[in-house]
Amino acid sequence: MAYGLGIDAGGTYTDSVLIRKSDGIIICSNKALTTYPDPLEGIKESIDGLDPEKLKFVTTVSVSTTLATNTILEKTGYPVGLILIGDYDIPSDSGLENCIMVQGGHDSYGSEITAPDLVAVEKFVLEIKDKVSAFAVSSYFSIRNPEHELCVKTLIQELTGLPVVCGHELAQSLGAYERGVTAYLNAQLLPVAGSFLKTVADEIERRGLSPRIAMLRCDGSVVSMHEAMKKPIESVFSGPAASLLGASFLSGHETCSVIDVGGTSTDVSLIYRGLPHLSEAGAVVGGWQTKVRALRMETSAMGGDSQVWIQGSNINIGPRRVIPLCRAAVLYPGFMDTLKKRWIPDKLKLNEHIQAARFFVRTEQRPARLSREEGELLALIGDEPLSLKDIYWDRNILPPRRVMDSLIRKRLIQAIGFTPTDALHVLGEYTEWDSEASEIGAVLLANFTGFDKYEFCINVKRLFARNMAKDLLAFLMEGVDRNEIKKVLEGNFFSRFKVDIPVVLLGGPSKAYIKELKELIDAEILVPDYSEVGNAAGALAGKGMKRVEIIVRTLYSESRYDLRTKGIFVYTPTGRRHFVVRSEALEFAEEFGRKLVLDYMAESGLSKGQVTVNLEKKDIMTHAGEVPLETRFVFEGVADSDVYDRDANNKNKSEKDCEELTEQNLPLDCISYVNIQPSKIEN
Repeated sequence: MAYGLGIDAGGTYTDSVLIRKSDGIIICSNKALTTYPDPLEGIKESIDGLDPEKLKFVTTVSVSTTLATNTILEKTGYPVGLILIGDYDIPSDSGLENCIMVQGGHDSYGSEITAPDLVAVEKFVLEIKDKVSAFAVSSYFSIRNPEHELCVKTLIQELTGLPVVCGHELAQSLGAYERGVTAYLNAQLLPVAGSFLKTVADEIERRGLSPRIAMLRCDGSVVSMHEAMKKPIESVFSGPAASLLGASFLSGHETCSVIDVGGTSTDVSLIYRGLPHLSEAGAVVGGWQTKVRALRMETSAMGGDSQVWIQGSNINIGPRRVIPLCRAAVLYPGFMDTLKKRWIPDKLKLNEHIQAARFFVRTEQRPARLSREEGELLALIGDEPLSLKDIYWDRNILPPRRVMDSLIRKRLIQAIGFTPTDALHVLGEYTEWDSEASEIGAVLLANFTGFDKYEFCINVKRLFARNMAKDLLAFLMEGVDRNEIKKVLEGNFFSRFKVDIPVVLLGGPSKAYIKELKELIDAEILVPDYSEVGNAAGALAGKGMKRVEIIVRTLYSESRYDLRTKGIFVYTPTGRRHFVVRSEALEFAEEFGRKLVLDYMAESGLSKGQVTVNLEKKDIMTHAGEVPLETRFVFEGVADSDVYDRDANNKNKSEKDCEELTEQNLPLDCISYVNIQPSKIEN
């Protein structure tokens, strides 16, 4: 009996799940706290909670992680040298370090504009080679002709022996600067990804196993460990991708929308007939626009651990993440005594930091350079949580808000406060931690609103559900003004929105919001079994996918009255080829595209019989519509998931609903629409 092991190393928890491959049944699962900076202990503890006998028969391990995303967001990637070949318009606030722009590059036909300045490249490389861990190279129109990138790559390797990442190796879409950024970030992540995957591989080997190890990418596909080590940038947002695939697998719906409630944020995404709905613009991470194809998502800074705070008499949620009161009471033994002091601040001074149920505690992070004000404030905060009154008990002036903000951003202190998770503890709908702490916090905040503690928590829950609904509808109805959606959700119009595909909820306490969501939208809303380890299941449910784009372009004489072919060029991910006869160019493009897909799949351990290659072909004609200027081939190879693929009739209850929409040729982003129906909404 063969099994698959899925592992998700998230920001807070490392989840693992064991799935029987013959029928797709989850045998067991486990959660453990993620350990930093070395994730090994968290991974070991998570796997230790699985059935040891069945672990012996694991043939596939698939991993998803937030490591790449967090490394970029926290700016902890390794130093890299970036060489841009051509005339680039680099933003003044780009944030690029160790960067040089040299002459060179090609035009849109792949013809050389000017030779690359290898002397300038050599000088730059020798100056910084001892300061960086890798190099990144991007050349103008390298997607039409990568010769200059490859030439510079060879030179750098001869001079330094360091890894070199080229822009054309990661993306085939236009945008030389964005390809450069993608290569730059990828190079920063090489040591980080290599260390993480080696940790996973060593732990699996230590247990006497020899399975195929794969990693989930941000487009929902899985790649071999070798490929993941070369292109770690493709694992950014693999966490949301794992959530989406896990929700589809666990619910049995190949078409559904997913709301994943995390600690920091809530993510909305869509899977359609087994394939994630992707953003063509590329992933944006940490303010960097990349050329990495990733999920199209709607993300809001509101999660189960977002701070609930009062200003005036209004209840606000987020965007800051805090430690929930209920959890702090378990983490810090003396916290309950501090909480019971019940400090009540002046209502007119309330803001995010000045709250009756907000506390601060020092982290284990070592302080770097601090201003005088930062140093003074940090010295007043210890290892046990304190309120602002406790911190400044002998002073009449509270610290400037920017000082506290700065220490939180630098992760030197951690805030504790009332959260939606606390509200659920008060209502008895989620009781993992200390409910007494949550109740005290609810009383403290409710005093400012005129509600009792239960009414206050019900309002927090309704507000959270309303934001979940708003994010879902804004995602499905792309282009519709969010304010108009909000107006319908918050008004008593005896109407509501209707969503025609299932809505799957993931995240620990997400089940608690089903009733409130159904009051706002008419939809099938469900929380599948094992939703708490949905990411780990999703890591294993990913399919092998490879997308290759090849362009055949014909160059004609300039006379409109005597169009003669001057040449036919075929642009592939490996370079440019010239043909004289167009039919031969088209034949080569089709054969070579399929070969690239199948060769890639073979490197990932997949046989030709496991792969289906789909081809989309589009001709672009002259203005008169008589002569083809360009033919674009898009090859997409898809291999079945390595876990059991349930029968489509049982797996997809929503397929019939979607057929009607497909027959009407509605665009994918309109798969859900506004359908006003008489239905009373309770406010």
